[in-house]
Amino acid sequence: MELGLQFGRPLLQGFKYPTISRRQSVLARSSNDSSSNGSLSVKPPKTVPGKAEADVVVIGSGIGGLCCAGLLARYNEDVLVLESHDQPGGAAHSFDIKGYKFDSGPSLFSGFQSRGLQANPLAQVLDALGESVECEKYDSWMVYIPEGEFLSRIGPTEFYKDLEKYASQNAVQEWKKLLDAILPLSAAAMALPPLSIRGDLGVLSTAATRYAPSLLKSFVEMGPQGAFGAPKLLRPFSEIMDSLQLKDPFIRNWVDLLAFLLAGVKSNGILSAEMIYMFAEWYKPGCTLEYPLDGSGGIIDALVRGIEKFGGRLSLGSHVEKIVVENGKATGVKLKGGQFIRAKKAVVSNASMWDTLNLLPRDQLPKSYIDRIKATQQCESFMHLHLGFDAEGIRDDLGIHHIVVNDWDRGVDADQNVVLISVPSVLSPNLAPPGKHILHAYTPGTEPFELWEGLDRRSAEYKKLKAERSEVMWRAVERALGSGFSREKCEVKLVGTPLTHQRFLRRNRGTYGPAIQAGQGTFPGHSTPIPQLYCCGDSTFPGIGVPAVAASGAIVANSLVSVSQHSQLLDAIGI
Repeated sequence: MELGLQFGRPLLQGFKYPTISRRQSVLARSSNDSSSNGSLSVKPPKTVPGKAEADVVVIGSGIGGLCCAGLLARYNEDVLVLESHDQPGGAAHSFDIKGYKFDSGPSLFSGFQSRGLQANPLAQVLDALGESVECEKYDSWMVYIPEGEFLSRIGPTEFYKDLEKYASQNAVQEWKKLLDAILPLSAAAMALPPLSIRGDLGVLSTAATRYAPSLLKSFVEMGPQGAFGAPKLLRPFSEIMDSLQLKDPFIRNWVDLLAFLLAGVKSNGILSAEMIYMFAEWYKPGCTLEYPLDGSGGIIDALVRGIEKFGGRLSLGSHVEKIVVENGKATGVKLKGGQFIRAKKAVVSNASMWDTLNLLPRDQLPKSYIDRIKATQQCESFMHLHLGFDAEGIRDDLGIHHIVVNDWDRGVDADQNVVLISVPSVLSPNLAPPGKHILHAYTPGTEPFELWEGLDRRSAEYKKLKAERSEVMWRAVERALGSGFSREKCEVKLVGTPLTHQRFLRRNRGTYGPAIQAGQGTFPGHSTPIPQLYCCGDSTFPGIGVPAVAASGAIVANSLVSVSQHSQLLDAIGI
């Protein structure tokens, strides 16, 4: 359920960020998008500082791209990250408005403090880079559903109390049946660390042979029933629920909600392995959630520091206009200003599959590759509401996270039906001016782009639609914060739309990512039909979500170095 992140520090020798605040982000300027309609103020530099070549050029500084670049730098590769905007982070950047430090994306995280074999993939990358993120731990979030509202706590037993009160005794029994069946499977789901995977036959050494004992041990510990269920890890999670004959509406709805928040699809579309990994982090004894004290931008900071530490480079305001293909191979990129940056070993695109396709010469691509990308269904986009307001009158026990579901019958993937709210200043007061709060509300990948397509952002029609489509978020915020909250008290009010996503985040149609259903399709691998061109991020395996994109970046980095180097890194971080 880790879905978003943010910002960083200078990497190029002698390179400085633009003079605007490092947190005055690109998505933040949806403030301009919501009130005025000036064009994007950041202009690409004419040239990238330093040498105009690298072993590996990474397009985009999202989580996947930064993880890939960080590990490549750790492997002693000369790596250059090219970011179109004025700070790193991609869809995970943060921004500063009037002293309010906002997360641009979701901010529900867990597993950052974990280390070792079963650690979160992002935690493993940070460990490899010798970096960490200071976090505040907590164990609950508020839930507002048609049945009522309650404080939901993670852990193996607390949720039973909520089920007894707001669902039924049958729901309690089915939840216990589900946990008893899937938690043993978590040993198999977590026995093979994502950092061990690579995209060539070397995986037989770095993964299969290296971790065969732990895999075997996990199957032994699962017993016959668990081992029999292990093949289901690569099937839709709904099939496990069906095999257990779980029919309680509350349980089915709740699991659909968790799956949708994690990967943008319901339980019939998400891999069982991904859900089981999440259950293991949330419903085992002693588990906690974590929020970075510096906001999710602190995570980007850590990744960027790691890249810098090992000699990697980052160039901001460097918009890639096209990927250059010579003699059938990707040999570099051309920037908007005309500069050519040579990639001696590889080009890695952290852009979506659709945006990457638009950077490539079509005559160099097989028709089947183009057709597959065009045919891949997209998740919908987002509505965002960022607020900065006085804390006076707001209850002292306000929690950080709130989830509002208006109507189960419409489905958790229906537009205007689910709203997520984050108030990180309750755990990290330094994110807001003294006595103030920051708040980020959003509809999670359910806003149809078609409603917005073709609208002029300067038009009265666009402004009217923004007011209409943001109202569901305002009502959810008023419900969560209570009578002490007033819209008029807000010192900062920002509304983001799918056009904001498309424009500022360079996301095709403002999409959340590919809507690939488990059991019906698989996320693409990381190589492409063009030699020396690789892809990472949420358009590649393992898919959408912070752990998934971190793993994808790691897989690409591992694939570009020798098996010996890869194995030495695994030894160094003790996995």
